[in-house]
Amino acid sequence: MFACKTDNADQKITGEKQQNIVEIDLDSIKALGELKAITTYSPTGYFLYRGETMGFEYELLKGFSDKIGVDLKIVIAKNLDSMIPMLLNGTGDIIASGLTITNERKKRIAFTDPFLTTHQVLVQRKPENWRKMGVDRINKQLIKDVTQLIRDTVSVIPGTVFYDRLAALSAEVGDTIYINTLEGDLTVEEAIKMVNDKKIKYTVADYHIAKILQSYYPDIDINTPLSLSQRIAWGVRKNSPQLLQELNTSLKNIKINGKYNILFNKYFKNRTRFRQILNSKYYTESTGIISKYDNIVKKYAALSGFDWRLIKAQIYVESRFKNHNKSWAGASGLMQIMPATAKSLGINDVHDPEQNIRGGIKLLKMMYNRWNSIPDSIQRVKFALASYNSGYGHVTDAKALAKKFNADTLRWDNGVAPYILKLSKPKYYNDPVVKYGYVRGMEPYNYVNAVFNTYETYKNFVQ
Repeated sequence: MFACKTDNADQKITGEKQQNIVEIDLDSIKALGELKAITTYSPTGYFLYRGETMGFEYELLKGFSDKIGVDLKIVIAKNLDSMIPMLLNGTGDIIASGLTITNERKKRIAFTDPFLTTHQVLVQRKPENWRKMGVDRINKQLIKDVTQLIRDTVSVIPGTVFYDRLAALSAEVGDTIYINTLEGDLTVEEAIKMVNDKKIKYTVADYHIAKILQSYYPDIDINTPLSLSQRIAWGVRKNSPQLLQELNTSLKNIKINGKYNILFNKYFKNRTRFRQILNSKYYTESTGIISKYDNIVKKYAALSGFDWRLIKAQIYVESRFKNHNKSWAGASGLMQIMPATAKSLGINDVHDPEQNIRGGIKLLKMMYNRWNSIPDSIQRVKFALASYNSGYGHVTDAKALAKKFNADTLRWDNGVAPYILKLSKPKYYNDPVVKYGYVRGMEPYNYVNAVFNTYETYKNFVQ
């Protein structure tokens, strides 16, 4: 078995050398304006709760992408085996899924400085009625030593360090520990749930993950260690030294300023909050629900022809789903509609969710229809969103400026968008082609980006 595993690893490395591994470093990422991070869904690392993107890895990544001035794009991997090939072929720029540093992996990718030290533990169910037993009686019915696993079966996800560790343990104890491989696209959290639900007898997990999940599944035991301490880090391509250096600097700084400890406690120590999230109907990964307004949005989005997830993203950016929000300019409700606009849209009560959502979608559709000269539907939606935020006239001014300076007037991205930014400067808002004057161009520019970034996240979680 070990010979076969080594051969496979060598074949992977040889195959990667034969392929054209992309060369994208920090300068290229900044020029493209986007950092692509490979990860998986996880109730600790990357998840959606009440419409907000959250997670330990996610918040670290978002802080880093903001620091280097680029957008963050999350790329979901189906399983661990696919992550390194995705990194090497340029699907992503960084693997941000808490990889254990191993010699085999170091042959293929470069690791950041480790940001966590943990160890592997056996996950098993406590005996029935364990709450009525003493500690000694409970322990007698649990696996407390690895030799007790001889001739028994442990279920793990293939391609993980947990599989490798079990294989090594089998050799170390001089007998057979049978390894049952689970489906490759399962997460460690799902494997732990399978133990809790009695679908499998044992699995293996990193202690910090198992510990927080034990707060949700109190019937599992995680106190039998299977490894020494192991280092956890992120991975980048070996030909990305600038990115690696910047990541290491960033990770070092957040440990110094205390942000790392805040995030770690938030996601791995706050047991009450963790249970609250997993029990909530707004934990989107398990329920498919983003907010309590989903059905209203689906109803009117379908009538308008918009993807309901796009409208949900717009509402999140506008109001964070807080119905009584009011902006500095006087806009109110979920979709932040101005009083005069509300009247023209037939809204009697701007804080009535159905009226507000119906009116907001109607307004967005009106703007979309006014941009019928834009052939690409995605770009057309972006023009509509910018008009919704700043007014149709200011966007037409930006388009006129773009035309004057020979930019692409049929695209928002890298076409008209840079010119909406210029409309906050006298040189440009006093230009003869500009009819509506000054506008705080950063607002519609950021607004469109924020809505589409949120939309991409919602598409990840809700089919």
